[in-house]
Order: sequence, then C-alpha cells, then structure tokens
Amino acid sequence: MPNRLAHETSPYLLQHADNPVDWWPWSAEAFEEARKSDKPVLLSVGYSSCHWCHVMAHESFEDQETADYLNAHFVSVKVDREERPDVDAVYMEAVQAATGQGGWPMTVFLTPDAEPFYFGTYFPPSPRQGMPSFRQVLEGVRGAWTDRRDEVADVAGKIVRDLAGREISYGGPEAPGEQELAAALLGLTREYDPQRGGFGGAPKFPPSMAIEFLLRHHARTGAEGALQMAQDTCERMARGGIYDQLGGGFARYSVDRDWVVPHFEKMLYDNALLCRVYAHLWRATGSELARRVALETADFMVRELRTNEGGFASALDADSDDGTGRHVEGAYYVWTPEQLREVLGDEDADLAVRYFGVTQEGTFEEGSSVLQLPQQDELFDAEKIASIRERLLRRRATRPGPGRDDKIVAAWNGLAIAALAETGAYFDRPDLVEAALGAADLLVRLHLDEQARIARTSKDGQVGANAGVLEDYADVAEGFLALASVTGEGVWLEFAGFLLDHVLARFVDEESGGLYDTAADAERLIRRPQDPTDNAAPSGWSAAAGALLSYAAQTGAEPHRTAAERALGVVKALGPRVPRFIGWGLAVAEANLDGPREVAVVGPTTEDAATKALHRTALLGTAPGAVVAVGTPESGEFPLLADRPLRQGQPAAYVCRNFTCDAPTTDPEQLRTALNR
Repeated sequence: MPNRLAHETSPYLLQHADNPVDWWPWSAEAFEEARKSDKPVLLSVGYSSCHWCHVMAHESFEDQETADYLNAHFVSVKVDREERPDVDAVYMEAVQAATGQGGWPMTVFLTPDAEPFYFGTYFPPSPRQGMPSFRQVLEGVRGAWTDRRDEVADVAGKIVRDLAGREISYGGPEAPGEQELAAALLGLTREYDPQRGGFGGAPKFPPSMAIEFLLRHHARTGAEGALQMAQDTCERMARGGIYDQLGGGFARYSVDRDWVVPHFEKMLYDNALLCRVYAHLWRATGSELARRVALETADFMVRELRTNEGGFASALDADSDDGTGRHVEGAYYVWTPEQLREVLGDEDADLAVRYFGVTQEGTFEEGSSVLQLPQQDELFDAEKIASIRERLLRRRATRPGPGRDDKIVAAWNGLAIAALAETGAYFDRPDLVEAALGAADLLVRLHLDEQARIARTSKDGQVGANAGVLEDYADVAEGFLALASVTGEGVWLEFAGFLLDHVLARFVDEESGGLYDTAADAERLIRRPQDPTDNAAPSGWSAAAGALLSYAAQTGAEPHRTAAERALGVVKALGPRVPRFIGWGLAVAEANLDGPREVAVVGPTTEDAATKALHRTALLGTAPGAVVAVGTPESGEFPLLADRPLRQGQPAAYVCRNFTCDAPTTDPEQLRTALNR
C-alpha cells in the first residue's frame, strides 16, 4: 500500500511512496500526530539525484523490519530539500553546529515541537568504520526518549537557544568599495590553483559566481590577473570530465583536483549559471571555446531538461542502469577502449582514445574512462572528430538514461531564463530566447498568484503547496530583467517589479538592511533562516541585491537602489574574508561601483536594422551589470526610453551612469567604446 507521500508532487517524495515506512510529508498534522502518540519525529531530508539518499532508502527504508520499528516508535517525516530549502537550512545549521559537518541524506530526531536533539547524515544497515547502524541509532534514540526525557528536553532547548543566538551581524548596511573588492581579488588569488584552474582542492566545484566577479572586475579595472583566472578555469573545466564532451552540460562537481572524475548528476542551476558564465567570457574575449561551451550547455538544457509545460526540470541523476540491472554511478557517460572499438572500428577508436584521453586501465572505475579533451600537440581532423562524436552520442542514447527530477523550481528556472535569453541574443539563436520565454510564461501562468506571490515548485502542470523563498523571488526577477533587456518587452520588467516589491515588503530586515530567506508571513520554524553566502547557486540575499540594483537602474526606483546597497553591506564584511563563498555578491558589488550603466536604445521600430545593431552592441557591452532598454521613443514600456528622441530620424543609443549621460550616438562603434571602457 502506498503511504501518504503518494499524493505529493515532489519526485523525491514519490520515490518513497511505496516504502513500508509510514512516511508523513512535512506538515502540522505530522507533529500533531507525534504529540498525540507521544513519539519522537524522525526527519529525513534528501533530494532525488542524491546517491547516498538512494542507498539509505534501499538499505533501510525499503526494509520491512526497519520500517516496522520506525512505524511503532517514531513519526517519520520525509522532506525534499529542493522543495523546502527553509526546513533544510534550519536543521542543516543545527547538524553542522553539533557535528562540525553536514550533508545528505540528513537524519535528525525532533521533539513534537520540532526541536532537534540528535543528528546525523547517512547511517548504514550494520555498523561500519566507527559508524553505528541505523537500527542502533533508532534504539538509542527510543531509549533516550522513553527513559531520559528530561535530558532530551534539555538538549533540544539548548540547541534551539544556540540557533537563536546565531543571528547575523555584519557591521552595517554600506556597500563595498574599491578597497574591499581589491581585497576579495587578492583572497581569490591566494586560493587559486594555477596548475589546474579553480579554487581549493578536492572535491572541486565549478566556481561560476566567482568567475562572474572576476570578469566584471576585469571589465571595470582592467586587472589582467582576474581575466586570466577566469579564462584558465573555464578552459580547464571545459576540457575536463566534469563537462560532458559528447552531449554538453556540466556535472555537479569533480571528485579530484584535475576536473577528471565528476559526481555525475547534472543540476539545472549549475548549467544555467555556467552557460551564462561562458557566454560572458566569450563576450569579453571572443574565445571560440567559450562560445562552443555556452551553446552546447544551452542546447543540453533545452534538449534534456525542458518539460512538456515549457519549464526546466531540476536535475538528472548520477546513477543509471549499467545494462545488467545494477544502478551504477556514471554508467551512462563512461567508455572503455573496447566499447569505443565496437562503435567506431579500430582506426577511429584509436583516434578517439587519443582525442578523449581514454586509457586502458581507465580514469574512472572498472577500466572505464570519463571522456576529456586533454591538451596535446597532435592536430585532429575536425570532420572526423565530429563524426566520432555523433556516432558515440547515437550509441549512448541507446543506453538506459539517468532518471530525471521533473519538478520545476522557480529560482532555478529564473537562472535558466537569464542564461538562455542572453546566450540566444549573443549568438543569434532566437530558438533559445523562445525557450526562455516559454519558461517565463509558465512561471507567470502557474507559479504566480493574483498578488504576484510565487510558488516554489510545480510538476506536470500542477503547482506545489510550498511558498517561494527569497531566492525564488530574486532569481525569477533576475531572469525577467534579462528577458526584458533582450526582447524589448516591458511586461517582463513589470513582472520583475511585482516580485521585488514582495522582497521589500516581506523579506527585508528594516533595522539592519539584511534579508531573510523566508517571508515575514511564512510558516514559523524554530528559527527564521538567513544565509548570505553563495554556495551551489547565488544566495537569495545576493541574488536579491543584484535584481534590486538592476531594477533600480531600469526604473530609477530609489527604494530598490537603497535596499540593494544596504544588502551589499554583508559583501563588504565577507568579501575580503571568504570571497569564494560570496562570488555573486561581489559581482553585484562590481555593478554597483560601476553605476551600473543604463543604456537606452531608441528606433523607429525594434525590427529596424540600425536599431537592432545598436541593441546588439548594447547587450554585448562588458560594463558590469549594465541594463539595456530598447523600443520606440513613445512606447512607454521602459522608463529609460522616456524623453529619448531619435537623432535626425536615426536610431540612437543613450548611455548614462550616476545621474550623468553621454551624448547620444547613432554609431555602434562609439557605443561599444562607451560600454567597454
């Protein structure tokens, strides 16, 4: 019999709907049941493409004996961290504070008042490597709950008090200046890996937001070192196994320092952020590699992540069937020399082995290799390589594919909209802009209510029950602002304004200028989460600062500008100390320091060739965070176009910053100079 999760929209929760465990979704009813039955709560948090979540589910939650014990002595609550990032953040903070580490699956035992008292991550079915078995943990927690209730209450109370005392204090609502941004660059330089690109050691994550900062810093200051770090890191990643050399798109991270062996899951947010990074790198340098990777990554998102409703699915799993019925990590992506020979024949297989860095002993497991593009002196025939790629891709498509998490997460779709809109505009790919418009349309139709409050998720055209958090409002606004600049359709600027009004009204701490991850009227948890650091994606805090700043530049809205600058106070405090973990905040600070510049392009029509040339030049300007409006002088869709006439009947571009405007120009070359200096 399916359990209560059978009625959920989250693919992760649905994966557990047939467990013998009597799961509850996160709900007031679950905690009421715990109170009524006087049982502790087992909170299990994970996500659909998490390898060890699947392992623990198979070993413990599918086991009848374990399920019987859980059902008798606990109220078991299952949470998809991607659907409820607020629940995940609050209890992960507690896990990390108590154990010094965290991760998923996250296993937390709570009182019926949702106060945590015992923590862990993955627990094996039998004791190993100093870890107790899951059954031993359950028995220990049950014993404490039954025999030492006062002790449990004391521990839970202390943890909640400690969490409440961890409020962020960041020194004041003042945006960083030259000094802090130079110090952040120095900090990144110290952590940079000059041999391999990227920052720090293994595991190595793609530093997309730090690269955005480096590109903007170079554009503003001319610092060659910043550009070099960005270029070299992007090249190393694009040549490594973390990048899918056949189908495009990036894996979550590399387990080694050299970008060779990825953790194979592919996340929408990584690919959206990296697609945009490579497009911006091409914009700054004209790099052919950056152009190829931006387009291949965009095509990957549209081909493999777009859903029937027009949105973008959250992730592809790391694991897939290896052809023998076993679910194995990376099975879909890796090759042995023998498999290459089988598809390509001896001569082309030998070529592929050299080109893709495949070895006899393998770079991965059991003699298989992850395809790479190692640097080498040999010149390869481009047509021959294209043919090899095509044949391997065709064969790979016959393998059992990795599972797809089909839920639409508003924030991540916002990131994808921005990436696809800009990439489509830069490389004259209207189909990519159309894909961005399709996703934006889905968010407006399905995720926004009449008050422009946003729902976090949907699946198969059905909206989820969970309210949007700060990153949803901020990233969707960011996507809509990019779409407005690219399409010249002012309605997207209007929708961004609705979302950002919610940020100002419901997420800002009026006293400090800081931002909360959940709205003032959201469900009350044991603490209101507030994390300004950028991790896998921009924090809601820095994403909101960026969107508020762009919106203010487009509209002249003073409250939005003030809120953005106050929010950047945290970047002033953290940027020089931990630049790797506030990369998007630093990128926004660069835009703030540069103006950002406001570009208005007016023409008799937006389809006029000269107008299009100026518009394209404006979009390709490297000035950090510059905003672009395009339309006719009388259109009224963009405030920036007001009182901007044509010049002697010709299309013209106006560039302003810090309340000062250049003379309008009809010459794309002059405009390029104004935006790239």
